Amino acid sequence: MLEKKLSSLEEIREYEKTPLDDRLTFNNTYEMIKQGASRNPDAPAISFFMSGDKFDEAETTSYRELMKRINQTANMFHDLGIGPNDVVTSLLPIIPEAHFIIWGAEAAGIINPVNSLLEPETIVELCKVAKTKILVVPGEIPGTDTWEKVPYLIKNLPDLKAVIRVKGPADEENGIYSYEEIIDKYNGDSLDSGRVIDPHDIASIYLTGGTTGTPKLAPHTHYNEASMIFIDTCTMEFHESETILCGVPLYHILGSIIIGALTFHIGGHVVLMTPSGYRDMNVVFNLPKIIDQYKAVTFAGVPTILSVILDLPKEGVDITSLRYVVIGGAPLSEELCNRFESETNTRIIGGYGCTEATASASGDFFGGDRKIGSIGKRLLYTDMNIFILDDEGNYIRDAEINEIGSICLKGPNIFHGYLDEHHNKGIWPKGKEEGYYNTGDLGRLDEDEFFWITGRKKELIIRGGHNIDPGLIEAPMYNLEGIQVVAAVGKPDAHAGELPILYVQLTQDSNLTEEEILEYAKNNIGERAAVPKEIIIMDELPLVSIGKIFKPALSRDAVKRAYTEQLQSLGADIDSMDISVGEDKIHGMAATIKIKPAQGISKDSIEEKIKDMLVKFTIKYFIKFA
Repeated sequence: MLEKKLSSLEEIREYEKTPLDDRLTFNNTYEMIKQGASRNPDAPAISFFMSGDKFDEAETTSYRELMKRINQTANMFHDLGIGPNDVVTSLLPIIPEAHFIIWGAEAAGIINPVNSLLEPETIVELCKVAKTKILVVPGEIPGTDTWEKVPYLIKNLPDLKAVIRVKGPADEENGIYSYEEIIDKYNGDSLDSGRVIDPHDIASIYLTGGTTGTPKLAPHTHYNEASMIFIDTCTMEFHESETILCGVPLYHILGSIIIGALTFHIGGHVVLMTPSGYRDMNVVFNLPKIIDQYKAVTFAGVPTILSVILDLPKEGVDITSLRYVVIGGAPLSEELCNRFESETNTRIIGGYGCTEATASASGDFFGGDRKIGSIGKRLLYTDMNIFILDDEGNYIRDAEINEIGSICLKGPNIFHGYLDEHHNKGIWPKGKEEGYYNTGDLGRLDEDEFFWITGRKKELIIRGGHNIDPGLIEAPMYNLEGIQVVAAVGKPDAHAGELPILYVQLTQDSNLTEEEILEYAKNNIGERAAVPKEIIIMDELPLVSIGKIFKPALSRDAVKRAYTEQLQSLGADIDSMDISVGEDKIHGMAATIKIKPAQGISKDSIEEKIKDMLVKFTIKYFIKFA
């Protein structure tokens, strides 16, 4: 490992003169973790506490124990029939066993970590697409309800070879084995399979973040993961024996690959903060104390966590061990960044990545310059470009400096396509050499080689044929005191197609009104067409578990509001009406309108009126009569 981390593009370009394959000592996750464990086998690898208010009551796993459990788990899977092409799906929360399962499964076959909070029908569908052979589930762990879903999963996944229950007894009549009851019968020193892992073997299948629609399954090779670990190790200012806090789910690639495998490769110490992570508010409210307790060097989170930390009392708490915080998932205002750094003497590190890139593509260099608001510069061995593409995703030309285009990636960490082939349409730009992945994100590259996110094609608000980037609306609003989180989406409109509206979450002490926010928007959003037509204040904006705003939920709410308003004129013709909006496999999104006609009013007449009222709206709808 590098003693001096790379901190500029000049250093990176010099380092890249030697090909990556000549620098990689290992090209699979099993050997990389094994290498890290060998440095100090008795050092702590993982600490874990069950509750955020009992952070000082942690159980600790040494590196010797970590490797033993990974070997045992791999051998268990091998004994149960898992080979290099077979898939293990894990529904485990943030617990040490999740790491044993992930890396043990990768050593034996393929891991598919899945969010246990998903509906059981969705989990079943994902398992079928992944061709899951073994399902790993948590028992009755505080903060989880996964165990209640297990009977349904077993019933609807008849091709499972086995179900492994972590934290709980076996139920072998129903094909459920207890991890704790069987694991110690397996060899913990080496892989019984004798497998020599090919770097091009599939190591994992991860769901995309799911912030813009239906999740897709993205496979990664061992080479993808090993390359990502090596690349981030060369720039990340983190060293052996240092501590990183983890409140990020381990089904997310940030939690497993970067906070997990990378730290293990270095020989660092991961503190798992409860099964629920940041969803446990005791974790958030006790974060300064947790930093002090474990002398943490860093953690990853979203801007709202920074605000919380600043507002928490810190008397008697020492957080001077904290050198930097990695922030992503939401815009960070310059004011908040400067305040946090000034008050904590801690550096904020921003960046950009995606599941398809096995985590990271660009970022702020830890010892280098930066521009707050940008996503930093491209990483080592990563080709990141802004391309101008046509409507079919075909390459036209490279974008000019500061010209907005599509962010496209190429490198050893980039996946080779989604598991479902129909999801791969348009993601590989034609007309450019092979290997570039079109992220779907819009951005620009400035004269100093910093990248900037400007929007996402799927999120563009189209008002009367005019494309509006939600970022144009959202960014200025973060400068209004009292604003915590905002999200702009398009609300269906009979005349304009869509109108921009803004959902707002205020800080706890804010008394801002919708009128005041709208007035500020009118005066500070540079494009008149982008000024929101409506401000909606919510107690909490919907988030995915990693802290990103879940815009599909807001888009569905906007459709419901639009259709509800439009159908109010049904008036006395109906006794009741309920509108729900959800995802639709064919139409993308669809509304269900449940109607109870008034006495003497025919269903046919109501259907005709609804048809007339919604004729100019593009969102599919279905009518159901009570």
